[in-house]
Amino acid sequence: MVCQVSSVLERLRATAPGERVRNTRVLIAGAVVFVVVLAIWALYIAIHPPGFTLYPVDLGVYRAGGLIVRHVSPPYNPKLVHPLYDAPLSNVALSPVALKFTYTPFAALFFAAVSFVPWSILPHLSQAVNLAALVAAAWCTMGALGYRDRRIRVGGALLGAAAGLLTEPVFRTMYLGQINLILMAVLIWDLTQPDGRRWKGLATGFAAGIKLVPLIFIPYLLLTRRFRAAAMACGGFAATVAAGFIILPGDSADWWLHGLFLQDGRTGFVGWGGNQSTRAIATRLAGSIDAATVPWAIGVVVAIAGGLVCAAMLDRAGHIMLGLLTTALVGLLISPISWDHHWVWVVPGMMVAAHYAVRAWQAGRWLGAAGCSALALGMLLAFASWPGSLWSHYTRGPGDFTHGFIWTGPNSAVTSFVKYGDNPAFREYHWRGLQHLAGNAYVLSGLLLLVILGIIAWRSRRYSRAPAPGS
Repeated sequence: MVCQVSSVLERLRATAPGERVRNTRVLIAGAVVFVVVLAIWALYIAIHPPGFTLYPVDLGVYRAGGLIVRHVSPPYNPKLVHPLYDAPLSNVALSPVALKFTYTPFAALFFAAVSFVPWSILPHLSQAVNLAALVAAAWCTMGALGYRDRRIRVGGALLGAAAGLLTEPVFRTMYLGQINLILMAVLIWDLTQPDGRRWKGLATGFAAGIKLVPLIFIPYLLLTRRFRAAAMACGGFAATVAAGFIILPGDSADWWLHGLFLQDGRTGFVGWGGNQSTRAIATRLAGSIDAATVPWAIGVVVAIAGGLVCAAMLDRAGHIMLGLLTTALVGLLISPISWDHHWVWVVPGMMVAAHYAVRAWQAGRWLGAAGCSALALGMLLAFASWPGSLWSHYTRGPGDFTHGFIWTGPNSAVTSFVKYGDNPAFREYHWRGLQHLAGNAYVLSGLLLLVILGIIAWRSRRYSRAPAPGS
C-alpha cells in the first residue's frame, strides 16, 4: 500500500509542472488574443466616422424613459396621464423614427438611475460596461463548465470574449447601447450558483422584470427540481411588478392590465429582417402578420414543450450549461421580438462547444472533437459581424447597402415599416432563395442548434446528474 501511494505521489509531482505550464499557456494565449481583437476594434473606431461604431439609439430610449419617470410623470405633469408609454421619444433617442418606450415600468425605474449620468459620458460608459459584462459572462461560463484553476478560467474567458467581439450580436449591443450582455451575465451568474445558495433565482426574477424573456427560466428551474430557486425568481419578478404599481400606477395598469405588453407592434414591423424570431420568419413566409399568428402559436407550444424537456434532460445528465443555453435558445425563438442583438447567447454557446471539443480530444474521441470544433466554428461564422453586409446585399439590394442591420435617415426601410404597419410592399414578403437563407440566418441557425441539442439530450438521457468536469 505504501509503495502504491508513493507511486501516485511521484506521478503527481512529475505531471504537476507540465500541467502548470499548460495552464499558463492558456492564460497567455487568451490575453494575447483578447488584446489583439480589442486593438482591431480600436483601429476600426479610429478609421471610421462615429456613426459606424456608436449609434446609441436604444440607450437614448432607456435614458428617456428614466427622465420621464424623474421629471414628467404625474404629479409633475398632470396633462399626460401615462407619459411613459404615450410620449414619442424620437428627439431624445437620436432617431428619425418616433420610437416609444417598450419596456416594463420597473425597467423605467431602473433607467431613472441611469439617466443621472450625463449624455456626454453615458454612451462611452455603456460600451465599457458592456465589454466588462461580456468578460464576466465568459468568466461565469468557464466556472459553470467546471474550471477551477484561475489561469485556465481567465484564459478561457478572454478567448471567449475575444470571439464574442467578432460577432454581430455583440457589436450591435455595444453599438446601440443595449443591455443584453449585462442581463446575460447576470443570468449565467445567478443560475450557475450552487443549488444550496439561498438567494439563487432572485437575480433572474429581477432580470425578467426588466425584459420579460428571462421568465422562460422559471419553468426550467421547476423542471430541474430547483423549486426554491424558481420561487425566488417568481418572488423577484413579483417584486418588480409591485414596485412599478407603487411608483407608476397608471403606466403599470396600462402595461400589465390593459395588455400593452402583448402589443409587439409597438417596436415596429415584426417581420422586419432585424427581428430574428420564429414570429418574424412566420410573418415573412406567410406574407402578413395575421396569417402567421396561428402557425407561430403552434410553433411556440412545440418549442417550449420540446425545448424545455431537452434542457431538463441535459441538466439531469450533468450538462448544466447546455441546459441553460437550450432554455435561452427557446426564449429567443419563441419571443415575438428577438432582435439581432438579443442573440449574444451565441458567445457562451461557442465556448461550450469548444469546451466539449477539447474534452473529446483529450479522451481520444477524434470524431467528437471534430464535430464540436465544427459546431463552434459554424456559430462564429453564422453570427460573425461580416455577414451583415451579405444580409444587406441579399435582403435589401446593393442600392440599399448599410452596415449590417444598421439603419439611418428619414427614408430608411425601418421608418416606413413603423409608419405604415403591415404593408404588402415590405421587401421581406418578397424574399426568394438566398434572401430567405441570409435574412433568416439567426433563427435558422437557432432551430438547427435546437435539433442538435435535442439529439444530445436524447443520447444522454440514461445518465444521471454528474459534477461538471474540472481542470
